Amino acid sequence: MKNRKKEWLLNIAGILIVFIFLFPVFWMIVTSLKTQNEIFQVPPTFLPADWQFNSYQEIFQRGIIRNFANSLLIASSTTLIVLVLSVPSAYGLARFSIKGKELFILLFLVTQMLPATVILTPLFILFDQSGILNSYIGPILACATLGIPFSVLILRTFFLGIPRELEDAARIDGCNPLSAFIRIIMPLATPSIIVCGAVSFFFTWGDLIFSITFNRSQELWPLTAGIYNAIGQYGIEWNLLMAFATISALPVLIIFIILQKRLVKGLASGAVK
Repeated sequence: MKNRKKEWLLNIAGILIVFIFLFPVFWMIVTSLKTQNEIFQVPPTFLPADWQFNSYQEIFQRGIIRNFANSLLIASSTTLIVLVLSVPSAYGLARFSIKGKELFILLFLVTQMLPATVILTPLFILFDQSGILNSYIGPILACATLGIPFSVLILRTFFLGIPRELEDAARIDGCNPLSAFIRIIMPLATPSIIVCGAVSFFFTWGDLIFSITFNRSQELWPLTAGIYNAIGQYGIEWNLLMAFATISALPVLIIFIILQKRLVKGLASGAVK
């Protein structure tokens, strides 16, 4: 009886927590479908009295497709770079005796403590001298710079938990170190790799400071910068801003829902050696 009562209490608590976290998303979507007058109505309405989609039509006319394509290009390219560089790096730090390995790991940890504004000025100077300002390359490299250390730390912990005997058995069966890594280690590390890729994608998708700093042309701005620009352009037309925010958050919500189980599994496996 006590266990059943405890189970009911935990379920109720879980439902309340989910409601608290999802209510801002619900209110954002509902606000985007209201008229400007209804948004400020007292008492507020939880559902629109007059469902309207004019705000979505207007933001599409103002070029949200271009901003969406920019975000998708920058986030996808950053994720690819992060995974290509962090997977072999983490495996090397986990499996091989490298001189100064502890220092590398410490430096990776330090980078996770630095806010983006600390590296903003050095990167701006470097990109200016390299001639890659006002292009997609700047935000991609900047986001990858912060994403690679995090992925290396997560993946290294996972690789340390894989028994070396699996690789030894693969080599006995005729695999060289590279083929053993690709055929044995990579499939086992798939959940953690998905986590690192998803985190890198989410971080880059929500980037604002790198995009508006390295790109002066609004043609290259992603969705977040488009919202930033819309605040000044639309004033306080909250239905337009919420429509912009809904389109912005939609890909992240879809990816999270699709990869939910894999993300939880990857985080759990990467957190325990």
